[in-house]
Amino acid sequence: MIEDTNATGSLKHHFLVASPWLSDPRFHGGVIYICEHSEEGALGLMINQPLGIHLGEILEQLDLQGGELDIPVYTGGPVQPERGFVLHSPGREWQHTARVTDEVSLTTSRDVLESIGQDDGPQEFLVALGYSGWGEGQLEEELGSNSWLTCPASDDVLFRTPIEKRYEAVLQLIGVDLSQLSDSVGHA
Repeated sequence: MIEDTNATGSLKHHFLVASPWLSDPRFHGGVIYICEHSEEGALGLMINQPLGIHLGEILEQLDLQGGELDIPVYTGGPVQPERGFVLHSPGREWQHTARVTDEVSLTTSRDVLESIGQDDGPQEFLVALGYSGWGEGQLEEELGSNSWLTCPASDDVLFRTPIEKRYEAVLQLIGVDLSQLSDSVGHA
């Protein structure tokens, strides 16, 4: 059963958009998809900052098929940048697959990359290296200081919106015109 975000306060399956007042420059212009959020902390993946390498390069380094795949790989965040994450549409499960929602799963095992390289992987997917993480209470503190704007996630933005349009697409979901923001933004 999917948790009721309003009842639990969880931002799981939400987007975070870095506001202009976020002090960490690594996240400026960033959109993060929250995969997990509980009292212990949060884990998310940045979905709009390509690393400049393609999935085919990674598959070749792992001696897997699919070296011709010209699909961007994203920086998921600054934590454990050597670790791979695949956000994908549901259907099949691999060795280390966690269901985020009925429409989105997260896999961290090599077998999903092998399937993708063999053209037998998930229908829609996004590959990231590293993740964005927050310890207990840290994300809530950053939200309270207007560092992030949030909204429920959209699978369309996550999987089907061009990379360069994701930031603006999420701002539209929030109903924000970036030029109209001031540092007195509050929370309802």
